[in-house]
Amino acid sequence: MFRLLLALILIGLASAFAQSSQPQQTPPANPGELQKQRPQQKTSDKDAAPPEEDTSIGATTYSFNPLQAKKDIEIGNEYAKKHSYRAAANRFLSATKYNDGDAEAWLRLGEMEEKLRDKPAAHDAYAKYVELAADAKNAAEIKKRLDKLK
Repeated sequence: MFRLLLALILIGLASAFAQSSQPQQTPPANPGELQKQRPQQKTSDKDAAPPEEDTSIGATTYSFNPLQAKKDIEIGNEYAKKHSYRAAANRFLSATKYNDGDAEAWLRLGEMEEKLRDKPAAHDAYAKYVELAADAKNAAEIKKRLDKLK
């Protein structure tokens, strides 16, 4: 018990000594003097916004990755079978970002956007499909859909 009491007293004295040893600054009477006393800090873009620690929140960067595009198309097809059209459309859109030249992704994206009644997005997706696969078997049918969506 005595040791505990002695330790508490020493801690209290150490904190009191630390507080009294710090010099206290009095604020200047003129606010202009305050600006002169503070050093100017340069802020750069790095200092302005610290990097996000949670990588799931950050923006996704897309680069050419045909394997990821195929995977997104497969998952999008599964979502479409379950009638989850928004999720499927998001997967097909992701596939087009990974591989812009994948005609199947553009076709499926157009179908999902059409089911979601987003005519401008469906028109854009179908137009890109026709551009990529002009000689496909269903190109005439898709061109009719394009005319119908205008």
